[in-house]
Amino acid sequence: MNRRASLSLVMTATLAAAGLSIAGPAAAQPPAAAGPQGVWLDQSGRAGIDIKPCGDKLCGNIVWLKVPLNAEGKPKLDIHNSDANLQKRPLCGLPLLWNFSPDGDNAWSDGQIYDPEKGETYSSNMHLKPDGTLSVRGYIGISLLGRSQIWTRAPANLGHC
Repeated sequence: MNRRASLSLVMTATLAAAGLSIAGPAAAQPPAAAGPQGVWLDQSGRAGIDIKPCGDKLCGNIVWLKVPLNAEGKPKLDIHNSDANLQKRPLCGLPLLWNFSPDGDNAWSDGQIYDPEKGETYSSNMHLKPDGTLSVRGYIGISLLGRSQIWTRAPANLGHC
């Protein structure tokens, strides 16, 4: 599969290794002033990502997985990473987003997003939509060559892995 085909999967199956989809209660929407900071469920509902400041930028780590254990009952690892030294990292706690800079009202750009299913990193931008959801776009080269995913705020009782 080429990088472009792989990217078509990055946003719809960003964390396919994490398990099945979730059906849960709707999350309460915090005030828009919170921006993208907080815990979000990815579009598949299989992962929770905590977005917070990293210096003057934003980053996000996986803090919850619907299915945190592999078939052997052990925590899922970053097994698809091209760097063999990183393949033993647990998916829970894994940096997923980094280096996002403010880019106007409710928008952040120049970031990176990691796809643990493919072990690939893509350029990324995100913006907070008026309905309180977060549009996250991963792309190769230019934003037109990518795919977006809509994330929703996680419920307060989501828990952490």
